[in-house]
Amino acid sequence: MPCRRPKTLIPLVRLLSDMSESDAQADVTVVLPDGSQLSVPEGSTVEDVAYEIGPGLGRDTVAGVVDGELVDKAAVVPDGARLEIVTEDADEYLQVLRHTAAHVFAQALQRLYPEAKLAIGPPTDEGFYYDVTGVDLDEDDLAEIEDEMERIVEADYELHRVERPREEAIEGYSDNRFKREILEDEAADEEVVSFYVQDDWEDLCRGPHVESTGEVGAVTLLNISSAYWRGDEDNETLTRVYGTAFETESDLEGYLERREEAKKRDHRKIGREMNLFSIPTVTGPGLPLYHPNGKTVLRELEEYANELNRDAGYEEVETPHLFRTELWKKSGHYDNYRDDMFLLDVNDEEYALKPMNCPGHATIFDQKSWSYRELPKQYFENGKVYRKEQRGELSGLSRVWSFTIDDGHLFVREDQIEGEVRQVMDLIFEVIETFDLEVEVALATRPEKSVGSDEIWDSAESQLREVLETDGYDYDLEPGDGAFYGPKIDFAFEDALGRSWDGPTVQLDFNMPERFDLTYTGEDNAEHRPVMIHRALYGSYERFFMVLIEHFDGNFPLWLAPEQVRILPVSDETLGYAHRVKNELAEAGFRVEVEDRDWTVGRKIRAGHDDRLPYMLVVGPDEEESGTVSVRDRFEREKGDVELEAFRSHLETEREEKRTEPDFLA
Repeated sequence: MPCRRPKTLIPLVRLLSDMSESDAQADVTVVLPDGSQLSVPEGSTVEDVAYEIGPGLGRDTVAGVVDGELVDKAAVVPDGARLEIVTEDADEYLQVLRHTAAHVFAQALQRLYPEAKLAIGPPTDEGFYYDVTGVDLDEDDLAEIEDEMERIVEADYELHRVERPREEAIEGYSDNRFKREILEDEAADEEVVSFYVQDDWEDLCRGPHVESTGEVGAVTLLNISSAYWRGDEDNETLTRVYGTAFETESDLEGYLERREEAKKRDHRKIGREMNLFSIPTVTGPGLPLYHPNGKTVLRELEEYANELNRDAGYEEVETPHLFRTELWKKSGHYDNYRDDMFLLDVNDEEYALKPMNCPGHATIFDQKSWSYRELPKQYFENGKVYRKEQRGELSGLSRVWSFTIDDGHLFVREDQIEGEVRQVMDLIFEVIETFDLEVEVALATRPEKSVGSDEIWDSAESQLREVLETDGYDYDLEPGDGAFYGPKIDFAFEDALGRSWDGPTVQLDFNMPERFDLTYTGEDNAEHRPVMIHRALYGSYERFFMVLIEHFDGNFPLWLAPEQVRILPVSDETLGYAHRVKNELAEAGFRVEVEDRDWTVGRKIRAGHDDRLPYMLVVGPDEEESGTVSVRDRFEREKGDVELEAFRSHLETEREEKRTEPDFLA
């Protein structure tokens, strides 16, 4: 019989008072990762459920994932919850370990600087950070703090979770307004709150954590920056210390090597080197300027997306950059998104730059009457939108104020939902395969700020989950990360360095058709409400451009490269032939330049490699006489006496098939 931790005994009088009622309340059901269900006593914790499954799993339990949320193993599991047990072998274990590493940092900091005040210290995808104040830190201080952290790890202090009344905790933080705000706002409805204690140090925290500081096998501090409390630039500026942790030193070394490679691939650095874009201070924060080279890449991406959309039956529309706020109130954005909108007063009327394209598309749909036979109706737009992100969160093209979404909106009957969602996902995977990218898939559910009834949200989430599970997709659950108007399937691109970036999305929306009173005439001649599907194949052009720059290290595939071929004449005597070669390739639609500077051929070749060109053609007297070229690619492979027609024909095939690497010389 499975071993189970003892529970508080239920008083006998309660058992006898109403046997049938107590039987109904005695157990709750949890759903395990394989879809099976397990009944456990009401009030069971994650660890209790693990012991119910088996004593070995119970002993190995570190934490749990309840309905997609990582929780302490002492967390009580509610009825109907989807539960995953986290052990050292689980993907989530590293996040738990890094959370403990953040506490190791905080303890080390306060040992060295007792005056330091702690704010928050969460784990992240790549490590952890802790926001602090009351102490003046710079990069030179990190080594000393790291040494103290190593001593704490070597001491192998056990972490103990303790609970205290919230009011008592508030009194204990009389000198730390950040912790008090957390207790007074985020924990306002809780009678007791949890702390984690290691040695003689403790921190307010929900957890989860590993068993002891010694489990943090390898840890390092990375850098220091500033951050606003709660991300609001009107609040106090704090010092943010970043670090990372792994189970082993070899894992840490591998990460640091990848981090150095990431610095080399930084899209801001490559953007300057290749003259792709800039974000000068004079234009305003988060407002990128695209130079001719960058616009060339974006134009190719746009033409590819347009082709996919048209082939799938979408019709292109266009909406203005701003609308009266009456539209945003109707759509729900004004109430749910106003803090992120740019609001303008025009002739005593309030307008807003559009943060999304969907209300415009819904308004277009509303301009005529529709029959059920005409659905689905599919619109697409490469629409510029504006969102007022906090300045401290802006970073290159990854997070900006002004960006373009390859937006699509579908108006469908309920019986068409499954088929249309599948078609959208097929388009997304075509994009993923074209660029040789990997993705992670997640179902994002209802956020705290949302519109619509519980029934609508339950129906929408259920239908997206059905598509994912029926088609066999591996997906994560992201509770509370849906749009305010509906749940969504999110795709995160994984680049060449294994980093994840938000990308495409499919969002099911029962709410906006209701708010805009959208209808179609059904087969029964009655009015029916369509369902709206929001989708983007790239996510946004800006972030997708960033992903591609770093994924390819600026070495774009031929079809995307700003300059596809460069002609290198060996001397001025063959300059005329070089231009004839250029003209022939340019007539076939290729982007070709002639390197006519008074340089040696060797220097011209080095410059071509520095400029990340797919191909270079060296032409001299012999090539001119025979009407051939010498071909050199970015991998430094070369071949002479190549017929120009054969080279041009290959370029056309490589461009048509959107191959990711130049392969004429493969």
